[in-house]
Amino acid sequence: MHTTPEHNAKFAVMTFASVYPHYVAKVVKKGRSESELLHVIEWLTGFDEKKVRELIESKVNFESFFAQATLNPNAHLIKGSICGYKIEELQNPLTKQVRYLDKLVDELARNTKFVRGILEE
Repeated sequence: MHTTPEHNAKFAVMTFASVYPHYVAKVVKKGRSESELLHVIEWLTGFDEKKVRELIESKVNFESFFAQATLNPNAHLIKGSICGYKIEELQNPLTKQVRYLDKLVDELARNTKFVRGILEE
């Protein structure tokens, strides 16, 4: 499934602050912790907890969020489907980065081997 320009543009303006509480709720519901979520976010973006809180407070959109990030060189290892899209087939870099984060949140909630490896780092 290919994304449309409108779909990609939606991610550019969506704020990280509007999505973060949903990430927290999802992982906590599955018995994981917010600190584990923050660890996964740091692995992907390089942002420590203080920086994540700062980005939430300043209500940055995803375009700015990922522009400031130092993406983990192993992010390309994040594969699979999220919301009907195969991550490895996404062409728009920002959409792919947002979906990397979405997929990591799902993997954390499911306590997969991939995320357990990240948490052990």
